[in-house]
Amino acid sequence: MVLVLVAINISIEQGKASAVFLHLIRSYVVLVVLVAFLVLNCSNLVEVRSSEQPIMNSAPQLLSDPFLQLPTETTVNVVWFTEFVGTEHKVFYGKNLEHSAIATTTKLSRTREDQDSKIKIDPPYQQPAPRNIWRHEATVRDLTFGDRLAYRVTSTTEDGKTVSSREFTLAPKPPAGTPLKILLTSDHQLKPMTAANLQKVVETVGRVDAVFFAGDMVNVPDRASEWFDDSRGCAFFPCLQGRGSYDLTKNGNKTTYTGGEIIQHAPLFSTIGNHEVMGRYAHSDSLDGEFDDAVPRTIAKARLNTRDRTIKDHSFNTDTYEEIFTLPKSDSGGKTYYALSFGDIRLVVLYATNSWRYPNLDGKFKGKYREREADLNQPENWGYGQHIFEAIAPGSSQYAWLQQELCGPEFQQAKFKIVMLHHPPHSLGGNIVPAYTAPVQSIERHEDGTTKAIRYEYPQDADYLIRDVVPLLEAANVQLVFYGHSHLWNRFVSPSGTHYLETSNVGNSYGAHLGENKRPVPVGYQENYAATGDPNGREPIMPTIAPFFDDNGKPTPYIASNNITVFSIFDTVSSLITSYAFDTREPNSKVVKFDEFQLK
Repeated sequence: MVLVLVAINISIEQGKASAVFLHLIRSYVVLVVLVAFLVLNCSNLVEVRSSEQPIMNSAPQLLSDPFLQLPTETTVNVVWFTEFVGTEHKVFYGKNLEHSAIATTTKLSRTREDQDSKIKIDPPYQQPAPRNIWRHEATVRDLTFGDRLAYRVTSTTEDGKTVSSREFTLAPKPPAGTPLKILLTSDHQLKPMTAANLQKVVETVGRVDAVFFAGDMVNVPDRASEWFDDSRGCAFFPCLQGRGSYDLTKNGNKTTYTGGEIIQHAPLFSTIGNHEVMGRYAHSDSLDGEFDDAVPRTIAKARLNTRDRTIKDHSFNTDTYEEIFTLPKSDSGGKTYYALSFGDIRLVVLYATNSWRYPNLDGKFKGKYREREADLNQPENWGYGQHIFEAIAPGSSQYAWLQQELCGPEFQQAKFKIVMLHHPPHSLGGNIVPAYTAPVQSIERHEDGTTKAIRYEYPQDADYLIRDVVPLLEAANVQLVFYGHSHLWNRFVSPSGTHYLETSNVGNSYGAHLGENKRPVPVGYQENYAATGDPNGREPIMPTIAPFFDDNGKPTPYIASNNITVFSIFDTVSSLITSYAFDTREPNSKVVKFDEFQLK
């Protein structure tokens, strides 16, 4: 284009055109060149924006505050995220921030956005597309018991710009005898009351020493914005770091909650829930569809050929979860199941969750009890019922590891023995039904061989948790089994004194199934699925301090509400687990202590 302009210019000069005519010709050609340049470059920009991450603002920023991981007696890891790879990332720490540690940088391999992402970008995503996010992790060393040091992190971009966090505090792993307060929580999933819940944790008990998280952190684990910057203001990290901004409207009044500044100061230990697991990779036109598309590993192996990608790409994976968090490891389970000592606590974390399927029997969805009618003759679309992601029955690697852990000296000598998993052994919620066991498939066929119906049964007497795991735990004198999954608060206790606590109420509750509120269970199946109560025979414990009441004025042994949110704190000095409730309909009301029990 520039050469054309020069050529025309020379030609006009040689032809001795008038100055006015020459000026008009030059202006016209310049305009044509500029328009062509903008069209070409704007089309390239649209193409990049549709298949890559959003272009970063000119001012660099951290994608998350730093948070603490994997403390030992002398070290603790500091982790944070950016949308630029950068040239240098450091942690500065000490009384005057006089010490520093250089971070190792890795790129998250599966984080993406899609048309259902709640993220401010123009043009919006039209389909699943990669979003480049870098994780930075530095190990702070040479710590000693009693240290509680200031720290901040700094990241430098490729063009030399720097951005830093505020100052927070860190500490090594506490030894036995250290007074601790532990937050017990789960099932945040960007639910409406999450920010309010975590804000009230900090306002009520101050700084906690650790977070035990019983799974289901976000909804779709590969959708980056759910972790970092969902535009509704309730993404995972902002809520646990006091940087959220969620508007909750109740009774016509809007209140904005920020969450709580928690994990910048306290390590988080988590277990895998069904929402930490993605299904078949790139096998759907949306991330929601991909999440729902998990199939058993045995099915994936049978379908593979030598040109196919890895088995987990054809079945399910926990890659993003495992890439985000640095957790203790076991020899057989890696980060997926593990054990650690923290103060007087021995925490045993199990990988016990399955694919969630719809309870509907109308044949329109991949269901717990049947396949969609439209998929009956298309096996590649089957959901295979609520299949289990990691075996935990006798003979499995996880079961053998658990047996060994319960007999080990660290577990045996611990003052407090706690087991955390996602799936409930006892619950009034809906997600405890059917039994936690491998689905038994039954196929009915027409005379011509085509499929008439596909059903799934779950034998109650083959429930792996109740039949196999719970007897191990109770025989080993486990004092607390902590879990989530059904989005409510309720608790139980065994004759041997093992407490079972489900405290996962931050919204999206479907209620407790007692009385007339029955679970949607099939009729005419071989198994008798429990429509009400705990299907495994335990009576719920009534709150010991201030129970809530139903519409008939009777006290209830649960809180299952989309208005009242609950959190629980374990205080190792008193040995008490205390549960608190906050009514979001009354934003100026006080947090209520409604239940308390002691681990012995």
